[in-house]
Amino acid sequence: MPSNLILQRIKDTPTTTAAAAAYKQAQQHQRWTPCTTEVPDHIARYHTHTVSPYQCCSAVIQEISAPVSTVWSFVRRFDNPQAYKHFVKSCNVIVGNGNVGTLREVHVISGLPAVSSTERLEILDDERHVMSFSVVGGDHRLANYRSVTTLHPVANGGGGTVVIESYVVDIPQGNTREETCIFVDTIVKCNLQSLAQIVEDIARRNISSERTL
Repeated sequence: MPSNLILQRIKDTPTTTAAAAAYKQAQQHQRWTPCTTEVPDHIARYHTHTVSPYQCCSAVIQEISAPVSTVWSFVRRFDNPQAYKHFVKSCNVIVGNGNVGTLREVHVISGLPAVSSTERLEILDDERHVMSFSVVGGDHRLANYRSVTTLHPVANGGGGTVVIESYVVDIPQGNTREETCIFVDTIVKCNLQSLAQIVEDIARRNISSERTL
């Protein structure tokens, strides 16, 4: 049975590779829009986070006009987040071979209040299309960050994919809960918009190739 999962979605988020500009525009122009979507129970449970009074939690939804299998081929690559995440400059696997427990060191582009992040792969479920990682170190201000990304087919059976990415993170000293969520949501939304553009381009090329055969 599907569940109603209440998520926060950013409206009119600017797509940009300049992190500082994205953050500035987010502060000035973002509005919070409550979004309700039907999510299968086995997916919804992954987005239930335990949140302390000193943390914030949010989620972003992105619908992509491409099959789940194509989208998942990008999302599951813990060793290659820069394939669609514009804020990532480079990524090196420092422990593991891509299975749960693998550690990666991510270096981000200039403009973010961070230099690097050490992250651990917590969940990689190819059957249910669930990927989760946690931040365990690095030079940044987002302590105890944990992200969960899930994929499932759109309800109308049109062959598209719904991507949900939720997270929980400590609120940095000197920042409010809203400021923290706006900042992180902006990055997540930009990443998912980039993912949609890349995957939809691939899907269109595949359809064109099939028609020419």
